[in-house]
Amino acid sequence: MSAQTSTKRLTARDLLNRKGGVPISMLTAYDFGMARLVDPHVDCILVGDSLGMVHHGFTSTVPVTLDMMILHGSAVVRGTSHALVVVDMPFGSYEESPQVAFRNATRVMQATGAGAVKLEGGRRMAETIRFLAERGIPVMGHVGMTPQAIHALGSFRAVGRSDAERAVIMADAQAVAEAGAFAVVIEAIEEPLAAEITRAIPIPTIGIGGSAQCDGQVLVLDDMLGISTRVPRFVKKFADLASVVGDAVQSYTQEVQSRRFPAPEHTYPRKE
Repeated sequence: MSAQTSTKRLTARDLLNRKGGVPISMLTAYDFGMARLVDPHVDCILVGDSLGMVHHGFTSTVPVTLDMMILHGSAVVRGTSHALVVVDMPFGSYEESPQVAFRNATRVMQATGAGAVKLEGGRRMAETIRFLAERGIPVMGHVGMTPQAIHALGSFRAVGRSDAERAVIMADAQAVAEAGAFAVVIEAIEEPLAAEITRAIPIPTIGIGGSAQCDGQVLVLDDMLGISTRVPRFVKKFADLASVVGDAVQSYTQEVQSRRFPAPEHTYPRKE
């Protein structure tokens, strides 16, 4: 079923059933307005903790809080009726124990109306993923380069270039699938490994910098629209909205300064 012809909101089960079929289209969105525009055209919207960097000016995703994710997630759900909405669990909200993760994921699901949550980590998070999935919370995994671990990694970089790293990422993806995740994001890995993982596990792989060999792709909306100031090399810019916005604002300012903006009597309906 394509994103253009569906008339109901997609679910985690719908995406799971797309394994090996029509690739899954997924974008981030962080507010009502953008979510409303994106919703008819994609299968899944991720309310990513990347909002911390994109919309709040943080240098990483680490400072993002659960309250921030709920605020943005609620707005996105209100702006959508078709796409599955997945909300990122932020750093510190799920790592302590499966019980803490369940309590916080439940809060996210109840407060936002989202259809699933996403959390980072492979084998070390398998027990938590299983705990959530067995209790009715659909979980999307995330392996490969995991941005919440930036302080341990040292920098945002591609991973899986050595045999040892490739073996770890493969084991992580398999653990996530076996634990009950309905899909897994694989970030910043090279095409041969992405293809191998996609063949090896029974759930959809969604690449971000993970090549066309995955079962789908996710991009940060602001990156592909040409709004972000720093865009990863693997991202294709489908528009240059930064220039469009800049030109529009400049035209507006010129009209204001030349006093060509609408007179008050043209702004409001006249009373008869």
